[in-house]
Formats: sequence, C-alpha cells, structure tokens
Amino acid sequence: MESALALPRLPPHDPGTPVLSVVDMHTGGEPLRVVLAGCPEVSGPTLLAKRRYMRQHLDYVRRRLMFEPRGHRDMYGAVLVPSELPDAHLGVLFLHNEGYSSMCGHAVLALGRFALDFGLVPATPAGTREARVNIHCPCGLVTAFVACEDGRSHGPVRFHSVPAFVLATDLMVDVPGHGKVVVDIAYGGAFYAFVTAEKLGLDICSAKTRDLVDAASAVTEAVKAQFKINHPDSEDLAFLYGTILTDGKDAYTKEPTTNICVFADEQVDRSPTGSGVTARIALQYHKGLLELNQTRAFKSSATGSVFTGKAVREAKCGDFKAVIVEVSGQAHYTGTASFIVEDDDPLRDGFLLK
Repeated sequence: MESALALPRLPPHDPGTPVLSVVDMHTGGEPLRVVLAGCPEVSGPTLLAKRRYMRQHLDYVRRRLMFEPRGHRDMYGAVLVPSELPDAHLGVLFLHNEGYSSMCGHAVLALGRFALDFGLVPATPAGTREARVNIHCPCGLVTAFVACEDGRSHGPVRFHSVPAFVLATDLMVDVPGHGKVVVDIAYGGAFYAFVTAEKLGLDICSAKTRDLVDAASAVTEAVKAQFKINHPDSEDLAFLYGTILTDGKDAYTKEPTTNICVFADEQVDRSPTGSGVTARIALQYHKGLLELNQTRAFKSSATGSVFTGKAVREAKCGDFKAVIVEVSGQAHYTGTASFIVEDDDPLRDGFLLK
C-alpha cells in the first residue's frame, strides 16, 4: 500500500520566501547541488559582475544551500545564469563554504550531463554519441563533451579547459610548523599551490585526512601572506584557491598519481579535482615531464576516484605560455530536493561547525 507520506507536498513554510529546488549530483564523490528554481535574478552585465552581485546581495542563497542543516561544510553548488557570450549554452556561478570560485572541473563534468538531460542545449541529432555543451565559467568559456545515447547523457564527460599556465616554480615559503617548503603555483581556471606531501612529513595515501587538511591549509595561508598572485586577464581571478598535496609522482607513467585538494575554508575535495588536474597537467608540461596528448590518471586520496587529463594543445594567457587541458571523469545523479524556510527559524540561513 502506498503511504500518504509519499505525497509530494511541502511542509509549513514562509510563503514569502521562495522554495529552493535543486538537483543533487556527484563527480568522483564530490557533491554538486544545482539550483533549479528559487534563486532571485542575479544582476550584472558580465558573468564576473554577476558573481560580485551574488556575493554582495544574494549570499544568503549560498549559505542556505551549502551550510548545515541543509548542507555541510564540504558541500558544493552551482547557480545557473545567462551568459553574455554568444557561444555559451549557459553561465554558472560556483558556490562553496567560503564564497564563489572561478572554476570547478568536477562541476563542469556534472553540468555537462545536466545541461543535456534538462534541455539547456539543442536536441542532438539521431545517432549522436557525444554532445557539445559550452559552459561559461567565471574563468572563461569551457567546453564539455558529453557521451550520450538517444539524446540523454550516458557515460563519461570530458571538458577542454581555459588556457592553463604556471605562475611560479620552486617558490620557497616559510610554513609555520614545517619550516621552509618549496611549492609550485599553477592555474587551471583557479590558482593552486602544489607541494609533495612527503615534504610536510605526510604520506598522501595513509595519513589522516585531518593531518592533510592542516598541512595544506598552512601552506595556503603561507603562500597568501608571502606571494602576490596575479592573473593577466582580471583581478577577479587573482587569488589562491587552495593547496594540492601530491605523491610527488610527476614524471609520466601510466600508473595513477594521487593527490588531495584542500580549498576555500579547509574544504576537502572528494574527487581528484578537475581544475587541479588542469593546473597539474600544465605544471608537468611546463617542466618537460609530459608531452602533448599523453594521458595521465589522477587519483583522489579521499575516495580513490580517478580523473584523466592530457594537454591537447599549446595556447597563451597574456604573456604566459599555456596549454588547453582535457579532463575526463564520470558524474552521477543522486536526487532532488525542495528546501524551505520557516519565518521563525533562527538558523534559517545556516551555520557551520569547525
């Protein structure tokens, strides 16, 4: 017998507060909460202007969806917005526990599927095995290629990045508790500091996640304090997003290389990190450790999930020599939800525990 509790009706809520409807997905274990409805219009002539507007005027949407009790400190989200670029099928603003990122590879892999399945791109002709989805991210236009069957997504997704480049190599920073540490800084739509976990006295595969987070966060804060990040296109992109600890296996091999990304406010990526893979490929290519179209596998130390990446062609970003990187991975749907607010709820906009 079907239970009456299964009826799709909302519990009591504030009728003056829009219901936030979402689709939840994950890519390699890293969550993505895609906002379907309920977010007010995000104003601005450009995507970066919309990002600033969202931060200044609509940040309660981020807090309600990312924070407890509706989310958690490692939740990740996406708000879809119109793009000013004529070739873009959609624009996207990325949400996390601290604010708004400039790029998110795991989200792009998931949004490729979402855009195809929810009709955000033109219907594919009969027999099409891969659909193209142009996604305008704050860092620029990123193209996703979605495996499909009968017009629906089916299987893995790959994307071609914005130009990825190396900002600094062998940078010496003083990290409290660890002394002088050599790091590299590279850009894959967002800037990351890269350091071998062993240099911090840790084994990337066996160390406790808390220890990895503490070490990576210490590196991030040290780099922010001691090194100026610059991007040739926009100051909005000129910030260090996080630190990626690696197993140090940067020379080309067919075996996966393991890493963990700690970004924003000590947020841990469960996937191998799409924009991090992009930046790490650019770094390996810059150092002569990787050739064009040599595919490498990248494994998450958190979940064991794997992305692949390769540099597909050379490019430029300002005066920097750069590469376009292809990253591949698998996204999955996990559910839908409708989030409400009661007007007398003192925690209506969420909270985080540390």
